Amino acid sequence: MAYDDQLANRIREVFRDRRDITECRMFGGLTFLYLGRMCCGIVGSDLMVRVPDDEFDAVVRGPHVRPMDFTGKPLRGFVYVSPPGFRTTAALRRWLSRGERVAEQKATRPTKRRLSRTRRSSSGRRAIR
Repeated sequence: MAYDDQLANRIREVFRDRRDITECRMFGGLTFLYLGRMCCGIVGSDLMVRVPDDEFDAVVRGPHVRPMDFTGKPLRGFVYVSPPGFRTTAALRRWLSRGERVAEQKATRPTKRRLSRTRRSSSGRRAIR
């Protein structure tokens, strides 16, 4: 799936002086990462934004917003915003700021260690290597 190059350029312009923001192709589109944590992205012509779990229900009720349902099942903590929702630069900045805030909170928490696929303990859980 292609992503909206014009929207990508608008986001790059907002983040232009930031060294802590990187780009990555993901979800068939383009994502922007804050300190390695996804904060926002583009899927088709929609803006994908990470939102705080405790604000999710209120955010989804807003205009031009729907839950991210990339796999067919809504993914809590991420929303799609249709183009009218970020038409102005100020509106785009508000959405990007929200996503960046969540990614920053996630980046300051210790990451969960994933269990190795190679070893399993007697309890059936995978051992950490």
